[in-house]
Amino acid sequence: MQKSTYNVPEMDCPSEENLIRMKLDGVEGIRQLDFDIENRKLSVFHFGNESEITERLQSLKLGSKLVETEKADESKLDNESTAGQSKLLWTVLLINFVFFVVEMTTGLISRSMGLVADSLDMLADAAVYGMSLWAVGAAVARKKKVATLSGYFQLALAAIGLIEVIRRFIGMEEIPDFRIMIGVSVLALIANSVCLYLLQKSKSKEAHMKASMIFTSNDVIINSGVIVAGILVMLTQSKYPDLIVGAIVFLVVVRGAVRILKLGK
Repeated sequence: MQKSTYNVPEMDCPSEENLIRMKLDGVEGIRQLDFDIENRKLSVFHFGNESEITERLQSLKLGSKLVETEKADESKLDNESTAGQSKLLWTVLLINFVFFVVEMTTGLISRSMGLVADSLDMLADAAVYGMSLWAVGAAVARKKKVATLSGYFQLALAAIGLIEVIRRFIGMEEIPDFRIMIGVSVLALIANSVCLYLLQKSKSKEAHMKASMIFTSNDVIINSGVIVAGILVMLTQSKYPDLIVGAIVFLVVVRGAVRILKLGK
C-alpha cells in the first residue's frame, strides 16, 4: 500500500474537505483519506499509481500538489465509523442551515447585504454536507446531478445578490441596522467555530484541538468581516462598508459554486 501526501493551499474549510471526499469517491484502490486542515495537507492511503488521484484533486483548483509517495503499513489504518461520520455531518449541516435561515431573515430585516451574503455562504456549506450524506451509497450519475443542480442554484442566488448590491450602491438606500449585523454575525462566528471544532475533534485522539485551528476557516474570516462592516457602519453612518463586504462574500459563494460544479463533470 502507498501513502501519497498532498499540499492543498486552499483547503481552509471543512466544506473543501467534503468536496475532496466526493471528488475522490469511487477511485479504485483508495483505502483512507486523512485531512490536516490546519496545515492544509491531505494524505491518501491507496494501492496502485497516484496519477488519477492527483488529476482529480487538481481539477478542483485548490492548488493541490503531490509532495511525496511512500510505502505505508495497511495494519495502521483507522477504521472510520460510517454511522459516526453521518451523525457528525448531520450535526454541522443542521447548524449551517439554521444559521442560513437566521442570517437571511435578519439580513432582510436589517437591510444588511453582508448578512444576506453570509447566509448564502452558510447555505453553500450546508449543501456540501448534504451532498456528502446523499452520496453515501449513491450512483455516480446521481452524485453528479446533485452537484450540478446545487452549483447552479448557488450561482443564481449569488448573481441575484450581486445585482442587488449594485442597485443599492447606485440608489438611495437606508443605512443597515449595525446592531443586528454585529449581534447575528457574532452568533454565526460561534456556530462556524463549533462546526470546525467538531469536525476536527472527530479526527483527533485528543479531547481538544488547538485554538488556531478554528481560525483557518474562511467562514470565520467572513463572519469577522461582517462584524467589522457593522462596526464601520456604526462609526461612519454609511451603507458602503456593508455593501462592500456583501459583494466580497457573494464572490466567495460564486467561487464555491464553481468548485461544486466541477464535481458534476
